[in-house]
Amino acid sequence: MSSDVRPASLLIIEDDLALQKQLKWSLDRFEAHTASDAASALLQFRKVQPGVVTMDLGLPPDQDGVTEGFKLLERLLELDPYVKVIVLTGQNDQTNALRAVRLGAYDFLAKPVDPDVLSLTVERALRMRELQDENRRLSAEQAGALGGLLTRDDAMLRICRTIEKVARSDATVLLLGESGTGKEVLAQGLHEAAGRKGRFVAINCAAIPENLLESELFGYEKGAFTGAAKATPGKIEVAHGGTLMLDEIGDLPMSLQAKLLRFLQERSIERLGARQEIAVDVRVVGATHQNLKQLIADGRFREDLYYRLAEIVVEIPPLRQRHGDAVLLAHAFLKRMAADQRRRAPTLSDDAIRALERHSWPGNVRELQNLIKRASIMADGDRIVAADLGLDPGNPEEPGIELDLRTVRERAERQAVVAALARCDGNIARASELLGVSRPTLYDLMARLQIK
Repeated sequence: MSSDVRPASLLIIEDDLALQKQLKWSLDRFEAHTASDAASALLQFRKVQPGVVTMDLGLPPDQDGVTEGFKLLERLLELDPYVKVIVLTGQNDQTNALRAVRLGAYDFLAKPVDPDVLSLTVERALRMRELQDENRRLSAEQAGALGGLLTRDDAMLRICRTIEKVARSDATVLLLGESGTGKEVLAQGLHEAAGRKGRFVAINCAAIPENLLESELFGYEKGAFTGAAKATPGKIEVAHGGTLMLDEIGDLPMSLQAKLLRFLQERSIERLGARQEIAVDVRVVGATHQNLKQLIADGRFREDLYYRLAEIVVEIPPLRQRHGDAVLLAHAFLKRMAADQRRRAPTLSDDAIRALERHSWPGNVRELQNLIKRASIMADGDRIVAADLGLDPGNPEEPGIELDLRTVRERAERQAVVAALARCDGNIARASELLGVSRPTLYDLMARLQIK
């Protein structure tokens, strides 16, 4: 390891202080930190953020059992899914070692541990962590234009792929979705993915008075009206070579809808008070939370303008329909705010996470960001609870999102087997073909799931 590189960080969790000291000595070429119980381990883990952890499953108050060890393992992987945990077990404890690996541990070694084997295992684990970190960094760079949009939801990921596909075309895009769902973030991502050399310019059609909106969009010549002291380009002209986002386009007055339609057809504009047309090359992105087809039916929006704008229509789901995104975004906002304030990011308690998952988010991402900002300011200490968010944590006994993969898998297997047997009228051979498994495998499944 070169002298200009900071030693890799390692956390040793061992309640036997003599063995703890021995392990630290044998791993002295790493930046090793120690802990002797679950509480101190979690404290050190948050503080140090190690790439690798070595741990004994027998921790106080259950030194002779594995309950505390498995609880701690699950908590560490919850805090950092990419941490490499090496479990140290007794010679005849392979069952628990394999269970730990199934839960997400990187590897296991039997005690007494050979120092050279342990050092080599730690070194490989650290190298694996470094490669994964580098891979995520490169993936984030390749995400490029849409790197500012955080999501794990399948529907939102499909929207991202759609934006990437249409970016290189000149098609006009219409973004539909509730207020605060991220329409401007997607519009900016579209602009960046397109690689256009001009600027990204956004104008909110609902925020500007009707008598000023025309001059804001199309610009004006000197003397066009009282107070027009000099020629001024409008937003469309300023966005030449780039992208123009017309936010809340459903509020565009009918008189301007005709003029906008003409621009979309001719790709040229006339400033107020001018007699000369100006050619403009601009990508137009419309956005609204309103139902444009209903506005057309009510005579408040031009149908021909709608079809000019709606060459590509993207409907953005509200936050309450994006599975897992509320908590994902909450963590990201906390880290971003902490970085801006140059302090350690607070963590979310279990009841805060439960409250975030249960809330309906009428204000979508904007509401979430405001709640997190307020909570990060008002929270006592480095932990945010549901009360800091002003949300109801709900009853922890109530069923929420099922996180036990074994339970989820068994439930899905039971449903599939029962459905296949029902469809095949109990014929095992046909049911096994339908399920894509052998008959012995189906018999084993039925026995395990207690299906007669």
